[in-house]
Amino acid sequence: MTDAAGAAIHRSEHFAVLDGWRALSILFVLAGHWLPLGPASWQMNAAIAASGMAIFFTLSGFLITYFLLNDDRAGPFLLKRLARIVPLAWAAMAVIALMWSESRQHALANFLFVANLTPDTLMRGGHHLWSLCVEMQFYVCIAVLVFAGGRRALYSLPFLCLAVTILRVADGEVISIVTWHRVDEILVGGCVALWWHHYQRSKHWHTRSVAWLPVVALVCLITSANPHSQGLGYLRPYFAAIAVGGSLLAFPSILNRLFTSSPARYIAQISYALYVVHGVLGETVLGGQDQSTLVRYLLRVPLVLLTWLLAHLSTRYFEARFSRWARRRLEKNASAQPLATN
Repeated sequence: MTDAAGAAIHRSEHFAVLDGWRALSILFVLAGHWLPLGPASWQMNAAIAASGMAIFFTLSGFLITYFLLNDDRAGPFLLKRLARIVPLAWAAMAVIALMWSESRQHALANFLFVANLTPDTLMRGGHHLWSLCVEMQFYVCIAVLVFAGGRRALYSLPFLCLAVTILRVADGEVISIVTWHRVDEILVGGCVALWWHHYQRSKHWHTRSVAWLPVVALVCLITSANPHSQGLGYLRPYFAAIAVGGSLLAFPSILNRLFTSSPARYIAQISYALYVVHGVLGETVLGGQDQSTLVRYLLRVPLVLLTWLLAHLSTRYFEARFSRWARRRLEKNASAQPLATN
């Protein structure tokens, strides 16, 4: 599939709702990190932030797998993903390394996206970048999988997902930042993509009762992401998958309008930059780490405004340059391909 075709899929009626889920995921993460969400004993901040990450990972696994089902060329896939993720991530890591005088060993582990495997190497102001490590490792592994076995290899994802969950249960890892104890949140999105690829014509499932299934699943996701839920947390990836996958079939009309609205699309577009920037700025004076509670929350106003501004500028004027470069490179290679085969 060409980039144009991929964009057409993303703009389709069904996939438009995913912008809303992406917007919700980053808003959940920001709320979990920035706002008081009840008494500390409730641990709602942890629950909301973890739910946001589960949704984000599920969306990533879904979109990546769905696109590879339509275009199983590993090379172009990796080029587009690296151009999308690496520039801003490396820029943020460079700023962090210089700001806090990180050691070369720690900086290298972060730049190679393996710092989550030994979490003590995550840099100050970059602890949240563990998720990018999981993402990048997934991209490389799924590219190798598809390169070796073509799109048929993608049908191993459900087995890999179940294996990771079983490993989590066996090791008692309800929630972790280490890839083999967390990647089932991405793999389950791949499972949803496989299901949707085959059963997207199931229009008869569109009933009023099914329309509320994603809402029920979202409530279950937040409940399972709460540290108090204990063993229920092992099902966190699957609640996220039901929420996202169910919304492709049916969604309450009021939520569908909200999730496909222009504000939702805009937040989804800058969500990656919001995620990267918010953690870096949170370690500066704007984070108010050593201040009183009142001062810390007063500082949230400039923190939010600056985070949003930098995310907007990064998305539009920095990250877009690399994405355009990758598209031009692929288009140039595609146009030269017939000449190379003659």
